[in-house]
Amino acid sequence: MSKYMINTWEPETSHFWQHTGKPIAHRNLWISIPALLLAFAVWMVWSVVVVNLPSIGFKYSTNQLFWLTALPGLSGATLRIFYSFMVPIFGGRRWTTISTASLLIPAIGIGFAVQDISTSYPTMLVLALLCGFGGGNFASSMANISFFYPKAQKGFALGMNAGLGNLGVSVVQFVVPLVITAGVFGALGGEPQTWMKAGEAKQLWLQNAGFIWVPFIAATALISWFGMNDLATAKASFAEQAVIFKRKHNWLMCWLYTGTFGSFIGYSAAFPLLIKTEFPDLNPLQYAFLGPLVGALARVAGGIISDKLGGARVTLWTFFLMIGAVLGVIHFMPQGGVGGNFSGFFSMFMLLFACTGVGNASTFRMIPVIFLTARQRDAAGKGAVAQQQAIIDANKEGAAVLGFTSAVAAYGAFFIPKSYGTSIALTGSPIAALWCFIGFYLSCIAITWWCYARKNADMPC
Repeated sequence: MSKYMINTWEPETSHFWQHTGKPIAHRNLWISIPALLLAFAVWMVWSVVVVNLPSIGFKYSTNQLFWLTALPGLSGATLRIFYSFMVPIFGGRRWTTISTASLLIPAIGIGFAVQDISTSYPTMLVLALLCGFGGGNFASSMANISFFYPKAQKGFALGMNAGLGNLGVSVVQFVVPLVITAGVFGALGGEPQTWMKAGEAKQLWLQNAGFIWVPFIAATALISWFGMNDLATAKASFAEQAVIFKRKHNWLMCWLYTGTFGSFIGYSAAFPLLIKTEFPDLNPLQYAFLGPLVGALARVAGGIISDKLGGARVTLWTFFLMIGAVLGVIHFMPQGGVGGNFSGFFSMFMLLFACTGVGNASTFRMIPVIFLTARQRDAAGKGAVAQQQAIIDANKEGAAVLGFTSAVAAYGAFFIPKSYGTSIALTGSPIAALWCFIGFYLSCIAITWWCYARKNADMPC
């Protein structure tokens, strides 16, 4: 048996948690966070790269650029479906190491591809798809951390892991514009490109957008291998986990989490290009990183708030605020290509990002509570052994649902940028897409209230 394998894990037992479990859980959490941050950085790197491609000589249309922005979301969401079930099969330590190391492939690939303007568009599409490795990691990371913590602290743990991990989106949109302005790696990093726009010319090392993450990815993969643990109680086959597809609440939470996380990651991916499209006189990279930053930090706070107030109540009010924020965005956008108020537009988007962050945490607080309550109801009156088994089963189901819902929701990283592109192509404005998002949020309010938040809800949480 590996020295990294823990055979007994009882976080719901107070004595075990205080004397044994807590330090181990915290160590795994604090290694998981930077691994997830790097995953988000690689996943969202195209949101920054595409803004610069036309200015260094790549002849792509606006729709082609939106495709490059959207495809990492498509592949990342699809990979999450498979990653959702990997931790119980391979172990959290082993899978975190493998999935983190896989980020080296797109990071290095992008670094070489952008140095040659003859690189074909299909090659760029493949690299965009490979960035989905970063998106897939979220599902396995959240499933893994959920096993380590007791019910009362899952909101905190999942909020910290996801919230600080989500910071990778903001980090990539803040760091990349800085590192591409200098030859950070000297001769090893390759020659600069000439960036030209409106008669202005300067040197740019766009390859650093990929290369900058390579040493950090390699170091984090090694730390994961030597510092994390596998839990024997988390072991499960795919067949054992597949029971979630029969659970009604799995599908309902997929819908709600698409409204929160799907919005966060979709808006994050498209924000720089949306600013550039609607307010072309501004440099979008001066502002874009702030949205994901606000959303990520709000997720940390949302986890703590949801532990105190209940996930369903927080989720319900979050969707109301999101509708208000989207209406505000529409109000301050240019109408028919004229007018618009960037300060109001930006403020409304910051509110929208904050709401998605809080909603991300509150929906993820709901999931383990829902499945623990359901399994304990099934085991009621059947004795202590049945109750203990109910907790184990609930943790496995809850972890699988956390991963699977995140997979479905991650398609927001594809659909939101693509919706903007389609709306602009058909109507000349992204406003039609925003009205569709409002309609979706209304459906989320109805589901949250009826199933989880009303007085006599079937599964109050």
